[in-house]
Amino acid sequence: MAAKKVLMLVGDFVEDYEVMVPFQMLLMVGHEVHAVCPGKKAGEQVRTAVHDFEGDQTYTEKPGHNFTLTATFDEVRPEDYDGLVIPGGRAPEYIRLNPRVLEIVRHFAAAKKPVASICHGQQVLVAAGVVQGCQCTAYPAVRPDLEAAGATWAEVNETFTNAVVDGWLVTAPAWPAHPQWMRAFVELLGTRIEA
Repeated sequence: MAAKKVLMLVGDFVEDYEVMVPFQMLLMVGHEVHAVCPGKKAGEQVRTAVHDFEGDQTYTEKPGHNFTLTATFDEVRPEDYDGLVIPGGRAPEYIRLNPRVLEIVRHFAAAKKPVASICHGQQVLVAAGVVQGCQCTAYPAVRPDLEAAGATWAEVNETFTNAVVDGWLVTAPAWPAHPQWMRAFVELLGTRIEA
């Protein structure tokens, strides 16, 4: 298997598990991962937040860890990457305001390169205008955004462990879906994982 080069778009208060775990999983299977944040350089950090499901009407939020960026946002050339990961948390609501973020996402969608987006990460896909006609899932609060952008909603299961694949796009509702979500993404990348 040839190692693939994966880009990860993050920002302050990205969801802790949704950045840390996929980053480590992709490294574990031999891929190179460049995690970038608008306005920040390689070696700088973003703060994370832990979102949990504790029986309230929505998720709870707690301080997470600091996550070190592995590349400089302003130096990213999307054509150099094989796939894109967009974690959730609070970061998507403001990184989607960055025109360069949207340009990067549009590049992957137009080239039909694998894209994995989870939870609130789909807000970035919506802002980039790339979900029309796609079947997607997300954290349920993002459903109206996806449907208004022309996506077809795929139900979230009770345990939030499902992932949905539609061509080049893999979406999931939240971090409990990591096993399905990341397996589907690495398969789209052409990575073989023997069970």
